Amino acid sequence: MAAAVAMETDDAGNRLRFQLELEFVQCLANPNYLNFLAQRGYFKDKAFVNYLKYLLYWKEPEYAKYLKYPQCLHMLELLQYEHFRKELVNAQCAKFIDEQQILHWQHYSRKRMRLQQALAEQQQQNNASGK
Repeated sequence: MAAAVAMETDDAGNRLRFQLELEFVQCLANPNYLNFLAQRGYFKDKAFVNYLKYLLYWKEPEYAKYLKYPQCLHMLELLQYEHFRKELVNAQCAKFIDEQQILHWQHYSRKRMRLQQALAEQQQQNNASGK
């Protein structure tokens, strides 16, 4: 009985840890949050830097599939470099990253729309020639 209760407690703890780490990793997609962490000295704390290294397991497909903001993995990778962590103290750096993310998203959206339109046109042509 005690073992079953301990197992349930352990499972609940693992679920909570998973949720907390998932939320934190996704927050790394926000350059303004990274700037906030840098300005408060978190990136100078060796324990915090080691925690960021530990979080690299989120790059594995069995974990990455839960991410809503995949750009957080790129930021997590960049945070492994001391030079990048130091640059994040500068608000202009965070602003530049934010602008680049927006430009990437806009380009991706337009490109995806063009691909979908081309596919729809191709399907219409196939349907017209197949009749």
